[in-house]
Amino acid sequence: MHPSEAQRATAAARSTASALDLAVNDAIVLQDANRLVLRLMPCDVVARVAPIEFRASAELEVALARQLSASQSPVAALAPGVEPRVHARDGFVINLWTYCEPVREVSAAAYAQTLERLHASMRQIDIAAPHFSDRVADAARLVASRHDTPALADGDRDLLSDALRSLTRSIGTRGAAEQLLHGEPHPGNVLGAKNGPVFIDFETCCRGPVEFDIAHVPDAVSERYPNVDRRLLADCRALTLAMVATWRWRRDDEHPNGRQAGLELLGALRQGPPWPTLDAVWPD
Repeated sequence: MHPSEAQRATAAARSTASALDLAVNDAIVLQDANRLVLRLMPCDVVARVAPIEFRASAELEVALARQLSASQSPVAALAPGVEPRVHARDGFVINLWTYCEPVREVSAAAYAQTLERLHASMRQIDIAAPHFSDRVADAARLVASRHDTPALADGDRDLLSDALRSLTRSIGTRGAAEQLLHGEPHPGNVLGAKNGPVFIDFETCCRGPVEFDIAHVPDAVSERYPNVDRRLLADCRALTLAMVATWRWRRDDEHPNGRQAGLELLGALRQGPPWPTLDAVWPD
């Protein structure tokens, strides 16, 4: 976030927590991009803060977290002792979570097993969520808008537009089984907590084939996930490169070093298959 916006977001999170009788003397920034993630101390609660226009995804994230936690899924839990809902204050939405101390590195085998467990749990959940193609359509609209992606060169714009369209079509024609997905289970969204790996950040939850999720993980993890359709995975990896590249070229993107990441991702798309994983192109 812009520093002035981050300051207001932090104040909104602290005020919300204090109104819920949580002790807050300090707010430690864990992540600062398009959303602000804070560790509030000494109550040791994590606040995820986003502009009010992200309310729908925040509501989906909370509803999903409640159901997954109830089924003992490997996910970070909402903050205990407060009502599990989205809070709104001063133009921001705030979700409050239990802080998970990362105490160990997650091995590829444990990562794959935990993602498989998560997918099994998500197959049992009945909740309305966007289709992965809706997210692709959002990316396509950004690519088509010179206002939203003003720095994107014409050739790169054509490359992304063609990739988003053709890969979505290719994935759809394979007729793979679809289910509820995390949306972005990349290494930054899995923590090696004390009681085992847990996933965080479900704001991009969607429906689609499991290969769409697996496209976000390192090679060593995908190799250990059972019964993967490798051709479908390749299409999903290429689509993921195109989508993430698009996000990095947004006018309002606040991801650290986002423009350089956008260049690297475009380079990977131009090079063509075999498609690399996201972490191989741009470790984050």
